[in-house]
Amino acid sequence: MKVIICGIGQVGWQIARQLSGERNDVTIIDMTVDLVRRATETLDVQGVIGFASYPDVLERAGAKDADMIIAATRSDEVNMVICQVAHSIFEVPRKVARLRAQSYLDAIYADLYRSGHMPIDVVISPEKEVAEAALQRLAAPQAFDTESFMEGRAQLLGLALDEDCPVLHTPLRQLNELFSTLRAIVVGIRREGRLFVPDAGVQLLAGDAVYIFTHSHDVARTMEVFGKASRKQERVVIIGGGAVGLAVAQALEKRRDGVRAKLIEYDRGRAEAAADALEKTIVLNGDGMDGSLLEEADIGRADAVLALTDNDKTNLLAAVRAKEAGCALSIALVNDPTLVPLMGPLNIDAHINPRATTVSSILRYIRHGRVRQIYAIGDSEAELIEAQVLSTSSMSGKMIRDIAFPPGVLVGGLLKGDRMMKPDPDLRVEEGDIIAIFAMSADVPEVERLLQVSIDFF
Repeated sequence: MKVIICGIGQVGWQIARQLSGERNDVTIIDMTVDLVRRATETLDVQGVIGFASYPDVLERAGAKDADMIIAATRSDEVNMVICQVAHSIFEVPRKVARLRAQSYLDAIYADLYRSGHMPIDVVISPEKEVAEAALQRLAAPQAFDTESFMEGRAQLLGLALDEDCPVLHTPLRQLNELFSTLRAIVVGIRREGRLFVPDAGVQLLAGDAVYIFTHSHDVARTMEVFGKASRKQERVVIIGGGAVGLAVAQALEKRRDGVRAKLIEYDRGRAEAAADALEKTIVLNGDGMDGSLLEEADIGRADAVLALTDNDKTNLLAAVRAKEAGCALSIALVNDPTLVPLMGPLNIDAHINPRATTVSSILRYIRHGRVRQIYAIGDSEAELIEAQVLSTSSMSGKMIRDIAFPPGVLVGGLLKGDRMMKPDPDLRVEEGDIIAIFAMSADVPEVERLLQVSIDFF
């Protein structure tokens, strides 16, 4: 597939790395010479320097025969123009745009995005995606990572195992026997910094970070089995009143479970705007790392703090300060994946990676068709892929034990009709089933081959 990526920031870079690694024909466009040079020297991509909305620049990038264009520059308006030019002049079949401004995202204006108006096939909102990720973290407070699948019937949980975990030194095979009715399976383990797909003989150790795919109804029991007591989140403090923090506060106000939120924002104008937009949330103007302001927010009695500013270091330090003040749970927004190893030493409970969240959303639409959802794990080291099994798939009609999965691949669950099932070697995969597959990045192309993902199918 030939893909043009406009804008080589964090998201554009990650998408370019992912797609070029899967042997797609990728061309990147950016006006910054150094970024384009670094990308072409580091990744297997072609580079064009210039304004991505200019027709002659898109022509040099090969828009005439492109299958897809991804507009991920920093400007909403530029991204919209890129899609319009790609449609009107070059007839690019699929157009994806990243848009940030809430006004462009309001449902009342959804009719704007169609071929007769602004021809954008898929609109990605990083702030909306990240806000949803933050709410999912609150729903599973003991998990450092979480994502829902199969229309909410299944959940991926990332759990850090400590010395008190009751199933340490238990081989996974035996774990499945001990809890045979628990619809949960360990699909990935990070040990000493290395992520891998475990076999049935692997034992769990203290310090492991495990990824578990489980039925949504079994989340509480799964947490209990792995030594993670559930806690209800009633008092939440949000640090950062930007688009993400405001979206989270508004979502919490709509919930009926009695959550009371307070929002701290440093910029006075932004704080006033947040206060006008919110009805039940108390908005405080000041520095989220100020001890006296945290005391005013009653951080010591808070069930959770969400540090959601646009500065990684501020989020880390604010989360640490909140924990020191007595907050039970800290969640930090972290863009830089190299800072993630600091979570443990700093006693921060969970993090949200906006880049991974946005990349996952874009990948889901790039592999549109039988692939329904994709979630990138870590620094795109692995993916959890949810896909529908077609009659043309080599999986169809076979038992799981007979499917030639690579060693870095594990089935997490199977949805048959409205019934989510735990994978078993003798379970037969049939046409129409929804399958969830955990795959290391190097094995994703083979998974796509098994699913028969091809542009020729469309």
